[in-house]
Amino acid sequence: MTRRVLVVTHGGRAEAVAATDEAVRALKAAGFVPVIADDDGTPPCVDDLDLAVVLGGDGTILRAAELTRGTGVPLLGVNLGHVGFLAESEREDIVEAVRRLADGAYTVEERGTLDVRVHTPGGGAPDVGWALNEAALEKSDRARMLEVVIEVDGRPLSSFGCDGVVLATATGSTAHAFSAGGPVVWPDVDGMILVPLSAHALFARPLVVGPSSVLAVEILGRSPASGVVTCDGRRSTELPVGSRVEVRRSPVPVRLARLSHAPFTDRLVNKFALPVEGWRGEKPNGGRRALPTDGHED
Repeated sequence: MTRRVLVVTHGGRAEAVAATDEAVRALKAAGFVPVIADDDGTPPCVDDLDLAVVLGGDGTILRAAELTRGTGVPLLGVNLGHVGFLAESEREDIVEAVRRLADGAYTVEERGTLDVRVHTPGGGAPDVGWALNEAALEKSDRARMLEVVIEVDGRPLSSFGCDGVVLATATGSTAHAFSAGGPVVWPDVDGMILVPLSAHALFARPLVVGPSSVLAVEILGRSPASGVVTCDGRRSTELPVGSRVEVRRSPVPVRLARLSHAPFTDRLVNKFALPVEGWRGEKPNGGRRALPTDGHED
C-alpha cells in the first residue's frame, strides 16, 4: 500500500532547502511517497495522507496544521528554528526520524484547539475561525487604547483599557500568552487561558478556565480604537468598535507525532535552557537520577 507523506518546509532559506532534499530522499528510501507543499500558499492535495513531516520552526508547524485541518494526519516537526517548541526532532536527526516513522515507532499526541467566532456590528453570520496556539485580539492603532469587557460563561467579569487580550490553549501557553506574562500550562491540561495585554486595571490577571467554558471579549462602544484578532499569527479579522470575539474548545484536535516519551518538564528545560544544576531527584525505587540533557528518558 502506498504511503503518502506531506512535506511542509520553511522556504527561502538554504538550510531549509537542504533539509527538505534530505528528508525527501529518506522518505523515498523508506517507501513513502512525498507530497511537497508549495511555499507560495497553494494548498496541496491532502487526501489519503498518512503523515506530515514539517521542517522549520513553530510557525511552519502552524502552517502545516492549517493545511491538514480536519484530516487527522499526525504532524512530525523537525526543528530548523530557534526554539521549535512544537517540534519533535532536530535537523541532524532527519534520517533517524524517518526510519522511526517507517517502523511505526512513534506515538500520536492530540492537542486541543479553539473555535473562534467574530461578531461585528450590524448582525449577519459570524466570521468563524480556529487556532492551535491562540486568538490574539489587539488594538489596531498603536497610539490609542482598546477598551474591552471580558466575559466568562455568559457573565461579565471586568472591563478595562489595554493593548489587547490573548485567548490561548494549553499548547499556546508557551507562545504569545507566555510572552505576555501568562502561566505555563502542561499540554495535558484541558483548558483555556485568557491573558490581558498591558491592562490598566487592578483586576487584570491571567485566567485559566475549564474545557466547557466560553470566553468572550467585546470592544466597548467608548473604545477610542478598533481592533484586529489574529489566529496563530496567520489569519486575521478586523474588529470595528462594538465587535465581539467568542472562543470555545473545538472538537477538532491537532495530532502531533512523538518519537520520545520524555515528559513536558524536560521539554521546558531543554527549550528554554533552564538552570537545573545540582538537582538530586529520587527515582521511584528510591535511587537517584540525573536530568537527561538530550530530552530523552534514560
